[in-house]
Amino acid sequence: MKIQQNISIIGSGKMGDTIISGLLRAGVASASQIIAADPSSKRLDYIKERHGVRTTINNREAVDAGDIIIFCVKPQNAENVFTSVSDRVRNGNIVISIMAGVTISRMQSWLPDGSSVIRVMPNTPTQVNAGMSALARGSHVSESQLKVSETLFAAVGRTIVLDEKHFDAVTGLSASGPAFIYIIIEALADGGVKSGLPRDVAIQLAAQMTLGAATMVLETGKHPAILKDDVTTPAGCTTDGILALEEGGVRVTLIKAVTEAAKRACELG
Repeated sequence: MKIQQNISIIGSGKMGDTIISGLLRAGVASASQIIAADPSSKRLDYIKERHGVRTTINNREAVDAGDIIIFCVKPQNAENVFTSVSDRVRNGNIVISIMAGVTISRMQSWLPDGSSVIRVMPNTPTQVNAGMSALARGSHVSESQLKVSETLFAAVGRTIVLDEKHFDAVTGLSASGPAFIYIIIEALADGGVKSGLPRDVAIQLAAQMTLGAATMVLETGKHPAILKDDVTTPAGCTTDGILALEEGGVRVTLIKAVTEAAKRACELG
């Protein structure tokens, strides 16, 4: 579905760039509907050349031009950026933030009363249209505004609407999680190399296997434990591999990785 509103991207770093790419690739918006802002003119030159969108070094100019304003700035810069453009935010604007740890109530306190604020936590696989984005709505967000926001992020993957109270956990799991999975893929590939596979073959096998296993969970709706049992035949080689994983504490280690990342997300706010 193509949206009709103009979109302002405040902060044109990696995630800002990814969102623009996804919107254009999916046909959700055209280049003429998007304006990107960033303090780096060099970065803006790259964005303009790559996507053909309008650019500006002035955040206030970008907010003036947009119906939907997506803030892709660092959490520590949030208050300064929001307060510097607050008087340019209009009734009916959809204000979207992808910042970890910065709550809707804090953003609302920096904006005019009644502002429609939506918090989104995407992840880096949005770069290949395989992202996972969680959305939480502020008290002034209408159903139509929420639907438009879901449409934007569905352009780069899956979306889910959650209560904001879950967002630190979402950050620790789906936003930080790709880094954990990359380590697992690398380690699995190392195991393949140790067993005699060429490095490039081992990485391809490990990555595609991970993609396939994840797709099985999503497409079948089965609990991962059930799918694991489907692979684990009596007295088979998979059982020995699982035993090695359990001896190494992989389950507890991954749980700790998510909870520590979630704790840090809370601290950022």
